[in-house]
Amino acid sequence: HVAKGLMGNVVLRNTCIDYTAALKKTPLFDFHREQGGKMVEFAGWSMPVQYKDSHIVSHMHTREHCSIFDVSHMLQTKVHGKDRVKFMESLVVADVGELQDNQGTLSLFTNEKGGIMDDLIVTKTDQGYLYIVSNAGCADKDSAHMKARLAEFKAAGLDVDLEFLDEALIAVQGPSMSRVLQAGLKEDLGKLTFMTSTLATVFGVPGCRVTRCGYTGEDGVEISVPRSRVVELTEKMLANSEVKLAGLGARDSLRLEAGLCLYGNDIDETTTPVEATLVWTIGKRRRQTKDFPGAAIIVPQIKAKTARKRVGLVSTGPPVRQHTPILSSDGKVIGEVTSGCPSPCLKKNVAMGYVDAAFAKNGTALQVEVRKKAVPAVVSKMPFVPTNYYSG
Repeated sequence: HVAKGLMGNVVLRNTCIDYTAALKKTPLFDFHREQGGKMVEFAGWSMPVQYKDSHIVSHMHTREHCSIFDVSHMLQTKVHGKDRVKFMESLVVADVGELQDNQGTLSLFTNEKGGIMDDLIVTKTDQGYLYIVSNAGCADKDSAHMKARLAEFKAAGLDVDLEFLDEALIAVQGPSMSRVLQAGLKEDLGKLTFMTSTLATVFGVPGCRVTRCGYTGEDGVEISVPRSRVVELTEKMLANSEVKLAGLGARDSLRLEAGLCLYGNDIDETTTPVEATLVWTIGKRRRQTKDFPGAAIIVPQIKAKTARKRVGLVSTGPPVRQHTPILSSDGKVIGEVTSGCPSPCLKKNVAMGYVDAAFAKNGTALQVEVRKKAVPAVVSKMPFVPTNYYSG
């Protein structure tokens, strides 16, 4: 499963073959190893789960200072052509047409049954293309899905083209990000608000796309960088003592504290945007036109509600992990945890999962079954830790 080992509990089998040989490597692979990165398998890639610092130290460093995450395993795509917005809107729930130049939004690829095929960020650039970032674990599925739709559009005589990028991608996250990055930028970061994007030369590296977004709940950017210069850019930022490298372990606990979904755990093709409490991603115009995949199932759910709902949970005692049963106060199974970990910031366990809708209200006292024992838990508002996105 895609999330196995995010917290470092992966054992690479000790066989005669080099286990990492079959895994894909990002352009920072050798650099991670030089920096003491502990490499694990994630979505078919060899990725650092942590470095010399413990996962907790790394997590708190991101919350208090600034960390760099290698996210080059994610799929980056450009959509060209005058029918690019129409093309994208035939695949996702967002109102791409209403985005301003260089503005982006979180969106969802949905299927005809209303299930979520992946989550992605789509940015409407002022360079004549849409810029898409989607998940590594879904890269093959997403690219095949987009190519199939592309063939339909081309057969209908429409003007659209896909370009799959071979760039590196790094996420720079934390409260001191803007101070660190501003030193290497002539553009004013104060003008780059949350979910907006710009092309820039960063610390002398030209041709970078800087997007103010991330997966930690902190202020941050993701920088798409030419492969051949990503080590150089990373080293230049690490020269600032505020900055450290962080791995998948910290990335997972940070995103969970921020109440953000991990595809394959918290959302998948069996969950609809309404069940996942992601209705806000569905453009208001798109709800009217009902012309995205699965709209016939998804749109009626917005009013009618669903039988189950994604909720946040807080508990004390033993950690709550994926597949932990969620029980009502009288011990009946009413759902299952999809992600969970001890929260380094709150010193409690945080989790998210799906429960029967009757139990989804914030403040509802429930139980989670950990090692055959029922432990008290409370339905809690997400994010668990307040987010610090920069809105200007």
